[in-house]
Amino acid sequence: MGNKIFVSYKYGDNNVENIIGTKGKGGLCTVRDYVDELEKTLKNKTEHIYKGESDGEDLSQLSDDTIWEKLKNRIYDSTLTIVMLSKGMREKYKAEKHQWIPQEISYSLKEISRIDSSGNSVTSKTNALIAVIIPDIYGNYDYFTYQKDCCNQKCIHYNNDSDRIFTIMSKNMFNQKSPDKEQCDNNNYIYHGECNYMLCVKWNDFVDNVDKYIDRAYSIQDNQDEYDIAKTI
Repeated sequence: MGNKIFVSYKYGDNNVENIIGTKGKGGLCTVRDYVDELEKTLKNKTEHIYKGESDGEDLSQLSDDTIWEKLKNRIYDSTLTIVMLSKGMREKYKAEKHQWIPQEISYSLKEISRIDSSGNSVTSKTNALIAVIIPDIYGNYDYFTYQKDCCNQKCIHYNNDSDRIFTIMSKNMFNQKSPDKEQCDNNNYIYHGECNYMLCVKWNDFVDNVDKYIDRAYSIQDNQDEYDIAKTI
């Protein structure tokens, strides 16, 4: 039986590579187009269940409170949160607590108790968490991840200090309590194993093998006691 997956993303961010031809206002591709592709993949190639909003579903006429109640119901019923990490996902001059993505991540990581139809209290578990990194308009990922030379090794560097992502995302990277790491001659660190609770993967890699990365995220979730998980904004 498939797992229930909630997808968090910045709908109108158009600083992304056009992977499906011209579409949308001005012929621009947006993160929503990537979500459409992901939704198709989850429906056609896996047993997993997509719990996010569909493209034809218009919530714009609803109040923020009503939208949030709908989103919370879907997040509560999910076990994995996928964050579409895009270059323009964060509004820099707007408080994070007033932006949807950090609220959605936070709610998905908290253990929330509700009363079911039988009158019993049911508590959700902390979701597994994946950040799928979307290429920018030039097809590059280096706004967030890039290679650098450490100890003669080609290491992958994730810029968790970037002001392009939200604090709750940054805090769930390199947050393993006892990481397997070694120090380079230039005082940088090389991390081995699953050092992040939020698994990070490039879009191209993810869509090539969705089940592989979803399984990795659930494996990390199974060992969540090994991580200092940030759950609040």
